[in-house]
Amino acid sequence: MRQSGGKAGTELVVISKAYDLARELTQRVRRLPRDVRFVLGDRMLATVFDVLDALLDARYQRERAPLLRRANVLLERLRFQIRLCADERLISLSGYEHVSRLVDEVGRLVGGWERACRDAQ
Repeated sequence: MRQSGGKAGTELVVISKAYDLARELTQRVRRLPRDVRFVLGDRMLATVFDVLDALLDARYQRERAPLLRRANVLLERLRFQIRLCADERLISLSGYEHVSRLVDEVGRLVGGWERACRDAQ
């Protein structure tokens, strides 16, 4: 269940969006050619699940800033992995655009949460 507004609402929305991103990438990795599915595909999935883990950990920690910074670094890694898929024509241009928008949305939400934590100090 999502909440809106306030700090708790932002936290839950970003986790929900990261979960949606993980689902989307899981479906897309299944369709990658076999020769890259078990290298690049596994790395992409590991990265997106690490993002989700960092956000879930941040939800229940007092010191959230390091976990949110970690999530941002992982999102940047994921951006490059997705771009490689597009450059190698492993996903369509429209697929690349769709997944990139999801990553950017999660990134904006993580950045907002990080700023809110910094402002609260």
